[in-house]
Amino acid sequence: MKNVFLFLLLIPILTIAQKKVANSAEEISPLLIGAELPKATVQKTDSTLVSIHDLTNKKKTVLIVYRGGWCPYCNQHLKNVATIESEILNLGYQILAISPDSPSSLSKTLDKDHLNYTLLSDSKGDFLTALGITFEAPLIYKPIINKGSNKINKNFLPVPSVYVINESNKIVFEYIAPDYKHRISEQLLLAALKNVN
Repeated sequence: MKNVFLFLLLIPILTIAQKKVANSAEEISPLLIGAELPKATVQKTDSTLVSIHDLTNKKKTVLIVYRGGWCPYCNQHLKNVATIESEILNLGYQILAISPDSPSSLSKTLDKDHLNYTLLSDSKGDFLTALGITFEAPLIYKPIINKGSNKINKNFLPVPSVYVINESNKIVFEYIAPDYKHRISEQLLLAALKNVN
């Protein structure tokens, strides 16, 4: 009986601690500035597993979250960031971009968009959901995301976002727009990078 009572007390705590896939892009509950980047394992383009914290620890990072290589708005945004890549690097940042796409789909995006920075795969959505930015994909997108993720992702999309992470894995800036057509401009991103600590 004592164990059952303890378990019932823990249910609200566990529920609060776990992020869930929202019903819509407008209902997401993202981590706030000052929060620590969630710990999760993702895949590189060669399918090797890597910890997000291993990639970002002690490195200032621009982390781009995009819907997938099938999204023209995402591809344009990735290309736009590539035009200021040297300026970002000169400010001491690395660039990582993550989507639910499979590693093979990431490789296609790298080639198609001529990107030099690192793309990562989170097809299961563990990291993206922990960020609080995933939502139930509209029915029309489900076949697309299923194909792009090699049949792993069947139900979620991330809200396109840009995070600036400091050397301590803390979020120091974020741009999150539930309308997938709106992305941060290169000028605003550079201004943010020059002004965050």
